[in-house]
Amino acid sequence: MAIADDYFSYQWDNGAIEAEAALDGIYVIRTSVGAETFNSEDIVARYKDLALVERAFRCLKTVDLHVRPIYHRLEERVTAHIFLCMLAYYVEWNMRKALAPLLFDDEEKEYARTLRASVVSPAVRSPAAEEKARTRKTVEGRPVHSFRTLLQDLATIAKNRVSPGGAGKAEFLC
Repeated sequence: MAIADDYFSYQWDNGAIEAEAALDGIYVIRTSVGAETFNSEDIVARYKDLALVERAFRCLKTVDLHVRPIYHRLEERVTAHIFLCMLAYYVEWNMRKALAPLLFDDEEKEYARTLRASVVSPAVRSPAAEEKARTRKTVEGRPVHSFRTLLQDLATIAKNRVSPGGAGKAEFLC
């Protein structure tokens, strides 16, 4: 590169460009965990599992729970607030797990992992999940939902106690 008062020129460093291009798409994961604990595929899989943690925080803040900043001054209130947020996420996590057959979630994730050529190759869904997404029906023929639409659907179900004759008369649930 040459710069003067009335002059500027540059030249591409093709060798450096080619060296960088050779590394495109390659990443390195450094860990303090020994090879006797995890092999390299396990380490990559654990690194990719960080996406689950990121999803949890996204869920807490925006997607499902909509936790907004609440400003506390006392340490016990901060602790209580964090506890309630994590408890709410735990309840949601367990609901998603229990209701997975009704959701678009892949219930056969372990099987789907065996279909991948390598841990670094793109994730694939199990054939059962693909079928559920294609037909939008469960194996039993029920409609498949997102977590949000399932909650909306469940919110319409109510159990009412009816006492037509007033107190002490026959009651029934509907």
